[in-house]
Amino acid sequence: MKFRWDSRYLRLGVTAFAVVAASMLFYYGIFHMGTLILGIQYFMGIMAPIIYGIAIAFLMSPIVNFLEQKVIYPVFHKKEITLQKKGQKVVRWICVILCVCFLFFVIYALVMMILPELIRSIMNFIYSFPDYVNAVRKFLDSIVEKGWDLDGNTFDILNQSSQKAQNYLTTTILPQMQGMLKNVSAGFFDILTFLKNFIIGAIVSLYLMADKEKFVAKGKMITYGLFPLKQADFIIRSMRFTSKTFIGFITGKILDSAIIGVLCYIGTTLLDMPYATLVSVVVGVTNVIPFFGPYLGAIPCILLILLVDPIKALYFAIFILVLQQFDGNILGPKILGDSTGLSSFMVIVAILIGGGLFGIPGMIIGVPVFAVLYAAWEKFLFHLLARKDFPRDENTYMNIDRLNPETKEPVQFPEKTAKPKKTQAKRRGPSSRFWGIVWEDLVKIWKLLCAVIKIVYAKIYCTCVSVKRRITKWYQGMKKNRR
Repeated sequence: MKFRWDSRYLRLGVTAFAVVAASMLFYYGIFHMGTLILGIQYFMGIMAPIIYGIAIAFLMSPIVNFLEQKVIYPVFHKKEITLQKKGQKVVRWICVILCVCFLFFVIYALVMMILPELIRSIMNFIYSFPDYVNAVRKFLDSIVEKGWDLDGNTFDILNQSSQKAQNYLTTTILPQMQGMLKNVSAGFFDILTFLKNFIIGAIVSLYLMADKEKFVAKGKMITYGLFPLKQADFIIRSMRFTSKTFIGFITGKILDSAIIGVLCYIGTTLLDMPYATLVSVVVGVTNVIPFFGPYLGAIPCILLILLVDPIKALYFAIFILVLQQFDGNILGPKILGDSTGLSSFMVIVAILIGGGLFGIPGMIIGVPVFAVLYAAWEKFLFHLLARKDFPRDENTYMNIDRLNPETKEPVQFPEKTAKPKKTQAKRRGPSSRFWGIVWEDLVKIWKLLCAVIKIVYAKIYCTCVSVKRRITKWYQGMKKNRR
């Protein structure tokens, strides 16, 4: 008996195997969650160099394309030189090596420029904390001298709070920083592991960027081999849209944040702000987070400058407000454009969900991920509407009552007919006219009485305030004489 191969049975078998495997994984994930998480972490640790390499190649690919298409190839075209495959490969490797060297140079420059200044700023803040407390005391003294009434326990509470804060900084924070340094020295192996994974990832990114067209072609071959034509086309279009969204958003946001950080450093330096480098780094880094980032970075910086100089803190708040308006209305749209296609509400939802699930990285990546999911949902929704021959324009469904089941056209809400107004007014008799005049006179008298009461109340209030200030000054003078 000859065996007859039927692909239908193969598909049924693969489907059954996938269902059973998914059920087993779901059961194991529910009742052995800790072991599953440890397994995922172990697997991610093994795959860390490859993940780093893919991330570096993903971020550096636009720079490689720019060097090839905008810098090197135009020179050859002007000189009418046609490169063969070997020449193109050499050009590709030159661009890739330059990009990786540029990445390491930027990392080295940032570390050498920012890290010492950050440590210096934090140490200066800790050691200058008593001066900040004295400045707050002087500010409160000036308020009292101007006639403001403060509780007698205010200065005692301020002294106790400042003493506790100073003791906390000197006895807790500084030893913890020393302990952190010890932990860094003790965790030298972890640092070496990270550096090893990052360097291997950079080497992996070299080969990924050098042969990126081949890898993309292999992925398309696999997709067309495993799926039907329509599904394969849909998957490839979706992946192209995903890549475009991620590259456009992440690279644009990094460039935008770098420019904002540099502008903030220039502005704070010209305004002679304290902790200019620390403040600029905080503002630039937090600006990577959409929507909430500027506020997350500006508020602690304002509080930090407020301890040194309240007037400069006000100037810094105005400067940050102007800078963020420039970023939100001019620089950001110029760099990012409409790379996500999400409304402000959708952006807030994406940030909150991503931040709640994955922390700060989730807040950064949540927006492009949500944009991809939202685009997929819109395509699915348009597909469902097209199957029913319903209109797909969003504006069509505004202010409609229903859709006509026969013509599939929108039916507007029926207009409300206004009730006819009574043209003839009721005639008033003499008695009603008399009482109407009396009521108007009573209303006038009541308004006059209210005005008189307001004037008397204002005079009494001003007298009481002046008496209170005189008593406060006399009491403060008595306290000074006792001292």
